[in-house]
Amino acid sequence: MSALDTLKESLVDDTKDLRLNLGNVLSSGSLDARQRYSVALTSALFLNDEELAGAIREDGKEHLDDSAVADAKAAAAIMAMNTVYYRFRHMIGKESYAQRQAGLRMGRMARPATDKATFELASIACAALAGCEMCLKAHEAGLIKEGVSEEQVHDAVRIAAVVRGFQTALVASKLEG
Repeated sequence: MSALDTLKESLVDDTKDLRLNLGNVLSSGSLDARQRYSVALTSALFLNDEELAGAIREDGKEHLDDSAVADAKAAAAIMAMNTVYYRFRHMIGKESYAQRQAGLRMGRMARPATDKATFELASIACAALAGCEMCLKAHEAGLIKEGVSEEQVHDAVRIAAVVRGFQTALVASKLEG
């Protein structure tokens, strides 16, 4: 039994939809398998869920080479920083903050170990998880510029949503016992 199957089996019947959803988003859609698993791994890392990230990495090992894992870690960490900072700037809404330089290093975004599209797909997943409107708009525009379709952007956000829901289902299932 795979690592994700073991986690799926631990879900209570009340949350079985997430068991099915996780399987669906990781096995089909407009993204290739490497992109699907990269987005899922980045999402789990962004959510600080070591168990779920480990299971995704284990089950996706044929699709996740060292560069994909490295970019997932980098995207999750950079977006953890960016979503706080840029959400602050957006929510405050003052021009005085918008004119200040962020002064935050994020060179990996320009030079990922994989490719720009995969890194941006992982980044938009984190932006969606954080609810950062500025980040969502910036990464969506970057993806479209890279030639990524709206369907692919949509699928990346669906994966992030399912990973988040699955994480909650795992917690809910642990409360059963």
